[in-house]
Amino acid sequence: MNAFESVQSVADALLFEGYVLYPYRASNSKNQVRWQFGVLMPPGYADPSERSWSQTECLLDGGSAQLTVRIRFLQAQRRTVLNADGVEVASLQTPDASYVPWDEAVEQHVDIDLNLGELPCQRAFVVAGGIDSEAIEGGALRRSRQELSVLLSVSAEALPGPYGVVRLQVRLQNTSDCSTSERSVALRQALIAHHLLIKADGARFISLLEPPEWAVGYVATCDNVGIFPVLAGDLLLCSPIILYDHPEIAAESQGDLFDATEIDEILSLRTMTLTEAEKREVRGTDPRAAAMLERVDSMPQEILDRLHGTVRYLRKVTAPEPAPSDAPWWDPGNDASVDPEHDTVMVQGVAVGNGVRVRLRPGVRRADAQDMFLAGRIGTVVAVLSDVDGVTHVAVALDGEEGEAQRSHGRYLYFSPEEIEPLVGAG
Repeated sequence: MNAFESVQSVADALLFEGYVLYPYRASNSKNQVRWQFGVLMPPGYADPSERSWSQTECLLDGGSAQLTVRIRFLQAQRRTVLNADGVEVASLQTPDASYVPWDEAVEQHVDIDLNLGELPCQRAFVVAGGIDSEAIEGGALRRSRQELSVLLSVSAEALPGPYGVVRLQVRLQNTSDCSTSERSVALRQALIAHHLLIKADGARFISLLEPPEWAVGYVATCDNVGIFPVLAGDLLLCSPIILYDHPEIAAESQGDLFDATEIDEILSLRTMTLTEAEKREVRGTDPRAAAMLERVDSMPQEILDRLHGTVRYLRKVTAPEPAPSDAPWWDPGNDASVDPEHDTVMVQGVAVGNGVRVRLRPGVRRADAQDMFLAGRIGTVVAVLSDVDGVTHVAVALDGEEGEAQRSHGRYLYFSPEEIEPLVGAG
């Protein structure tokens, strides 16, 4: 098996994230403003909020390696609809589908082989444009693509220290000749949903998310812009979407629903509720949407059942409550030196703790605008706590019905010691 095939499903989820969203029709507003992730615009696009380049920096443990960089992206493809006379029309109806003009995309990838010892280097390449036609009942679909120009720059730097670590920089730039202020026009010469897969024969990648202790300082020197590298088996996956190391697609997933952060069951059930007229529009919107609709409509009940109620961590459900000695680090019961219900803090010469009545004086540095309604209110302290940074917080229940509700739910108001005024004399 090709090394890149081991992460193909995850990489495809990145490639088609947001490609077309439920209800999967071109007429829907959210399918008319598309492709938000990993877009590299041509440099002549007049909106600085969308860059024309991305950069990833990663760490290699080993001073020599043969590298392969796989660049993956979508190339926009404008589809127009023609009637039987070859004239462009706003829509065309067939027995199964309703076709309208639409921006499709073609999956592209380019592999570039490099030797670590021969860096730095630059490799330029061109992705061809073209025009294709597809006959449909009563007319045709014409698809046109514009040429893309791309530049890959790769460099490596041996980092100081005894570990033999190399920082690898991979910079990808869209150099296509396009000057426009219209996003829809610029997208036709953009690298859409771009991401990188990098293989290093003869060296191993070091995680930037969970590095070994000795590599933490090296990780801090890495500068990633637009994409971020995570481990994917022996490969590095540089993604425009936040991922963890070694990401996986759920085993229950039956295919792409174009929203990798959603729940397959919900989207499948919602798709089944589409009317026949809506399904005709889905089929005519995009071939990938049509294939998704056919898959969902023909899904056996036992497959749909697999999407419902999967429990990943049975131990969390079935395991007995941990013994006090096994309490998590953040649980006060795990630290005999603290006792929130009996601990006190000195405020204006008074030992303030559980049961002491106080007047609230929220400070101006607090961000919650609702604090203005608490100024001057009276309450009773129920606990004194310290957070992981050693900062003291005082839990207060208001007097009256509000405080009764707070006590019954265990939800209190929290203040710093300087924001409360004890209502007892100094002892």
